[in-house]
Formats: sequence, C-alpha cells, structure tokens
Amino acid sequence: MISQFCIDPNSTRAAYSLWAHVDAAAIRAGASGRARSAGFQPAVSPTSSRQACQQVRRASAFERPRVGNPRYSRLEACATTSVSRCSRYASNAVALVLGLLFLAGCAVGPNYSRPTVSNPVNWKETIVATNAPVLPTEWWTIFQDAELNALETEAVHANQDLKRATARVTEARALARVSKADLYPNIAANGAYSRNRLSENRANTAHLDSNFDDFSTSFDLHYELDVWGRVRRNVEASKADAGAAAADLEAVLLTLTADVARDYQSLRSLDNEKKVIETTVALRQDALRLQETRYKAGLVNEMDVSRARTELANVEAELQAVTRSRAEVEHALAVLCGQPPASFSVIAKTLNVIPPQVPAGLRSDLLQRRPDIVEAERNLQAANARIGVAKAAFFPVITLTGSAGYASVDLSTIVNWPSHVAAFGPSISVPVFQGGRNRANLKAAEARYDQNVATYRNSILKAFEEVEDSLSDLETLATQSEAVNRALVSARDTSTLATERYQKGLTSYLDVVDAQRAALDAERQQTQLNGQRAVSTILLAKALGGGWQSQGAAQGRN
Repeated sequence: MISQFCIDPNSTRAAYSLWAHVDAAAIRAGASGRARSAGFQPAVSPTSSRQACQQVRRASAFERPRVGNPRYSRLEACATTSVSRCSRYASNAVALVLGLLFLAGCAVGPNYSRPTVSNPVNWKETIVATNAPVLPTEWWTIFQDAELNALETEAVHANQDLKRATARVTEARALARVSKADLYPNIAANGAYSRNRLSENRANTAHLDSNFDDFSTSFDLHYELDVWGRVRRNVEASKADAGAAAADLEAVLLTLTADVARDYQSLRSLDNEKKVIETTVALRQDALRLQETRYKAGLVNEMDVSRARTELANVEAELQAVTRSRAEVEHALAVLCGQPPASFSVIAKTLNVIPPQVPAGLRSDLLQRRPDIVEAERNLQAANARIGVAKAAFFPVITLTGSAGYASVDLSTIVNWPSHVAAFGPSISVPVFQGGRNRANLKAAEARYDQNVATYRNSILKAFEEVEDSLSDLETLATQSEAVNRALVSARDTSTLATERYQKGLTSYLDVVDAQRAALDAERQQTQLNGQRAVSTILLAKALGGGWQSQGAAQGRN
C-alpha cells in the first residue's frame, strides 16, 4: 500500500530504490501477502507512508539503477497495478463518503416541544384600569422622577453584578462558537526536521550512509461525520445555554433596576416620615417648655411636666430609628450604583409620591415577558438537546482523516514532486462494551431534563404568584390608605379638642398626650402606606417583566 502514494511509474530510480530497500524481514514474514488478502484498506497511516517514502529517497541518493536489472521490471509492473488499484480505492471512498453524508441528515434524540402548563385566562385579583398597553423598556420612567432616572442610569453602567452577568453571556456565546467549530473539518499545518543515524548492523543498510537529515511538511485533516447528530445536538445545547445566559442577564438587569427604584422610594418614604417626626419633636419641645412655665407658676403639678419630658424623649428615639433606617437604605443604594457608601449620598427631601398605574396585561403574555421564565425554558431546551448527545454515544463514530505534504532527506528537493506524500481514508469506532457508561449517561441526561421541566413550570407558578401578590397589595393598600386618612383627620380633631379642654382646665394633660400620640401614629402610618404603595407598584412592574420582551429586547438594550 505504500507504493501507491510514493512510486512514480516513470521514475526508475524510485522503483529500483523501493525494491532495494523494502524491509527483508517483513517480506519473509509474508506481510505483503497479508496486505493483498485483507481486501480494501483505504485508511493508510500518514506516518508510515512518510517513513517509507523517506527511506526510498535516502536509498535513491546513494544507488543508481542498473540497466537490465530484473528487479526493476518486476517492480514497475507492481507500481502500475498499484496505480490502477488506487483509482478503484478512490472511487469506493467517494461513494462511501457520499453515503455517509446522506445519512448525516438524521439526528437521534427528541426534538424540543414546550411542556404544557395550566394558564388561566384572567387574573384572580382586581386589575388596575389603564390605557397603557405595556410598560416601556425603561419602565421606571412611569414615576416621572429625574433623580430616579439618573440613579437607574448610574446603576446600569456601574453595577458589578450586571457586569458579571454580561461576562457570563460573552462566555456562553464563545462556548457556543466552540461547539459549532466541530461541524467543520480540522486542518493543521505541520513541519518537522530531525537528524538521524541508522544502525550499521541491520540488513540492507550496511551500504547506506548511516547519518542523514529528514525534512517533512504536511497538511493534516480530521473530520467527524455527524451521522447521528451528536455534534448538531451539542451545538443546539450550546446555543440554548447562550440564550439562557442572555435571559439571565435581562433578569439581573430587571432585578437591579427594581431594587434601585424600591430603595429610592423607600428612601423618600423615610424622608417623609422623618419630616413628620421632626415636626412632632418641635411640638413636643414647645409643650415641655409650656408645662415647665406653668409648673413654675403653680398652675400644673410636676406629673404633667414629667409626661411632657417622656413624650419628647420617645419621639426623639423614634427620630433616631428612622435616621438609622435611612442610612442603611442609602448604603444599599450606593452598592447598587457601584459606588462605596462613603462617597455616595442622596439629599433628603420630602416627596409626595402618587403611585402610577401599571397594566397587568394577559396571563398568557407573561410567559414571554418574564426573562426568568425564558431562561428556564432555554435551560430546558439545552437539557433536551443533551439527551440526543447521550443517545448518539450508542452509535459508531465515523471519522475522515487525511494528510498531504512533502518529505525529503535534502532540504533543496523537499518541494519536488517525487518528495510528495499523501494519505486519506475513513475510520470507524464502534462502542462494543462500555461497562454501562452510555446507558447511565442517557439516564442522567433524561433526569436533568425532568429537573428542568419542574424548574420551568415552577418559575411560571412563581411568576403568577408574584403578580397576584402585587395586585392584591395595591388593592388592599389603597383601601387601607383611605381608612388611615379618615383616622388621621379624626386624630387631629381629637388632639385639638383635647388641647382646648386642657387649657380650660376641663381635662388632664394625659388626654392631650394620648390624642397627640394617636395623631402622630396615624400620620406616620399614612406616610408609610404611601411608600408601600409605591414599592408595590415597583414589584408589580418587576413581576410583569418590566418592559422586557423575549424578541428583540436584548438587542435593543445592547
């Protein structure tokens, strides 16, 4: 088989040298006879053919053919026969490759189909009426707060969790390209040089120069025929992983913007509450001074003064608690914006927030509006494709290999045509016994698919739960706010009446303290409810996926 790649029938030097330097021990062992009886063997090792050709060229450099040598005539006939056999082998190889390419259209394993989920038509809780069809992409702009918009922009550009999620998307897309590379042949260029010395005590080498150079260069090809779809299923899984990473990035972005908006609204709610308490502290200080004056004048007893001091101290303690809470929220907001808390601050100011209306939309639309649901489905698609990869391991692996190049003992003749070497052919690897590995891998892949199905369905249920919770919160908080407003009006009226009665000496100072405390509690509760309604609006927007859409949203954000 070596002769079909190395012999030129018109070159007497090559023919004579090959005959003169074939290993005598191999001939005596009947190696050539076994080669003829083995049938078609298209796969020839590039290394063995190259070494044989190098031996031919080394021999031709030292001996010239003699005219009339009977060995030359014999080898010339063999060379001519080998060329005709090579043509037949090439035809058979082409037919084999075409047949394998025809089979390459199939792919084992299940094709993906979305699992069925229960999806009621309407929401259970009352939907806020609105004319807006969907939320805008920058959904936080519905609050119409320029400072909030600036904080959101800062967080999107500087948040470290978002940067990490972005890097994960880049990694997943690169890995998808790595998997896709297996669809194409691998071609490598090789070059080698060695200085060799032959043994002087071996047959047929005593008359040769024992020291010689060896130069070689070649292009090697390796290509796995994707007959059973293993590579295509792997590419499908990698693309799904990249899609899951992109959806995870959108989920991180949605969580980030929602956290920034929630902390900002909490900060403003605490500012409003702090303002109420500071006003109460000033009133308590005035009341204490009044009681002290009245006590010195002998109009009240010492107990009224003590009650005034107690109420002032309690309100001052509540003021410090609110101040501490505000500092913690501000520090959390600094981290979300990618800044150290020491260099970040939000100026305190009161803000009367009117919660905007958020369109809940249809329940069926939620499956395409929540990036976490899309992420779960992409993971499910990847797990489904990897079942096909596991099934393909049960089938043979068919590979095409080839090599073509030049080899010579003299660098000046390496690019000459007699120096060329070549080899090409398919190979097949059949899994006969794997100790149950393939079956176990398939079972594990199917189990991972079942896990992802449960995760996908659970993510949908959690999404419905979050939307229903937010709708319920908005409805109940609105009703609760109306009740607290009525309580606040009554508490203020009671406080005014109690103060007047006390000044007229008709009641004790304890009634005044109780009425003022009730009014303060109602006012603080009203302030807190307004902040909770704003936060619930933000959570509803987050539960609905913000302004994200599964088609084209990521490209728009990029």
